[in-house]
Amino acid sequence: MISVVILTFNEASNLHRCLASIAWCDDILVVDSGSTDDTVAIASAAGARVLVRTFESFASQRNVAMEQGALRHAWVLHLDADEVVTTALREEMLALAVADSTHYPIYRVPSKLIFMGKWLRYSGMYPAYQVRFGRRDRLRFVDHGHGQRESLPPEEVGTIRSPLDHYNFSKGVTDWFARHLRYAQAEALQAVAERGAALRVGEVFSRDATIRRRALKRLGNRLPMRPSLRFLYVYVLRGGFLDGMAGWRYARMLGIYQYFIDLGIAELAASSSRRP
Repeated sequence: MISVVILTFNEASNLHRCLASIAWCDDILVVDSGSTDDTVAIASAAGARVLVRTFESFASQRNVAMEQGALRHAWVLHLDADEVVTTALREEMLALAVADSTHYPIYRVPSKLIFMGKWLRYSGMYPAYQVRFGRRDRLRFVDHGHGQRESLPPEEVGTIRSPLDHYNFSKGVTDWFARHLRYAQAEALQAVAERGAALRVGEVFSRDATIRRRALKRLGNRLPMRPSLRFLYVYVLRGGFLDGMAGWRYARMLGIYQYFIDLGIAELAASSSRRP
């Protein structure tokens, strides 16, 4: 009833757990970016189909899966290999998939960020939404920063209540920093591109959590002292201190990540000023 797409690159340490959480699915497509570990073998042994494709962007990988992956079912769930589908999430998606009609063609899914064995309920921005579930003929993605966003407008996006579990630190904090150092350049380019766009104040106070979060991000890109402000926002305003030491550590990591982005913005500005 639901096809599942999983993006992978050297995910042997994560893929068993992810695949176990979708053992109920009879159509799994793994889009692999050229793994050199046992990722492809693990996927094949579990009965998943594998499409190997050089990575261009998250949006392009997901769109190729939708358009060229020969997916069997009308409804599709997109996962990363470090994510786990909970029982409640499975039941909610299946209910939508078998319904005679649904109000929305695509749905955003919340995630619970797991860090050092602890759910970061406050500092992890729960519920942090991403559009991951929808009809095969309507669900498409566009590049945005280091990640992707849905192509449909907000009024066509529904919300699923049950979260997936996200083990974003399963390869250790060194790997997390290495990935986010790469992500920072794409975020810097996006921040520079958005600085010329008008801010819509109403979006900052929107009742829609996704619209509000994205507007706050655009606003934050124009403020000074962003690494410190990001730490304070996560740790104080979002209540990260309630997550204990894990919340403190994660808030500090996000502050450092913001510093990576700001360095990228400064580098772009310096490069632009040197051009004739």
